[in-house]
Amino acid sequence: MTSINTHYTAMSAMAALRVTDAAIDKTSKQLETGYRVADAFDDASVFAVAQGIRTNFRAHAAALSSMQQGVSLIDVTVAAINGVLQLADNMRSTLIKASDGSLADAQRAIYRRDGQQLAQQMTDLVNQGSYQGRNQLLPSSTTATFIADFAGNSFTVPVFDMSAEHSALSGAIDAITDATTATAAYNLIDPLTTASTAAIADFAIVRRQLSTQMDFSESVVDAMRFGLGALVDSDISANDAMLASLAVQKQLSVAALSLSSNRQATIVQLYRDAAVG
Repeated sequence: MTSINTHYTAMSAMAALRVTDAAIDKTSKQLETGYRVADAFDDASVFAVAQGIRTNFRAHAAALSSMQQGVSLIDVTVAAINGVLQLADNMRSTLIKASDGSLADAQRAIYRRDGQQLAQQMTDLVNQGSYQGRNQLLPSSTTATFIADFAGNSFTVPVFDMSAEHSALSGAIDAITDATTATAAYNLIDPLTTASTAAIADFAIVRRQLSTQMDFSESVVDAMRFGLGALVDSDISANDAMLASLAVQKQLSVAALSLSSNRQATIVQLYRDAAVG
């Protein structure tokens, strides 16, 4: 049908062009953002579900960060205890030599000073066993709690106070004057090392629990990433091909609009010619 009041062909061409432009905008947005559903305007229900997953993802990430802090605290603490144990081994050799009954007082005093320096170094290691302002080896230390998940579960890192064993050993070393007192000091090394070894075992148990939970949480996060991607990620290759196809469709729509406009112009020219004639 041809009408001078309503340009049906041009209207159809414009409608097709609007549809093509809208498809181009949508496809371009997906290419630019990488998301099939980038906001609520794309798909409100899917976006709401995706936001819920993202919230859970952030919660798991926060819990993972907290547990990693717990692992690091334990590693620093155990390193300090291992340092004390190594010094205790060195002290055994020193105090055995000091317990030799044939030593002169001056020689035994040298070993006593060596033992005192080793005892002081133990104290230094304990004081240095801090992570992020926390130290689990001081008499004033308190247990440290780290979040395991967003349900409220947590892990507790214990404390180990070796001050009693260390003080007894240090006092005995200071009191060395002969072979008997040196032997008495030597016998106080075992209580310190026994307690330290037991403490390492306690810390290791909590570390294993943290590591196991972290592995599980990371698996959950990976699964959530996969599920979120399936919900909202766009297919870049498909979008690229679609954009090329839409560009051709737009060219055809523009050509059709041009042809329809030319046709209408021809009709108008015929009316003008008829009026002149």
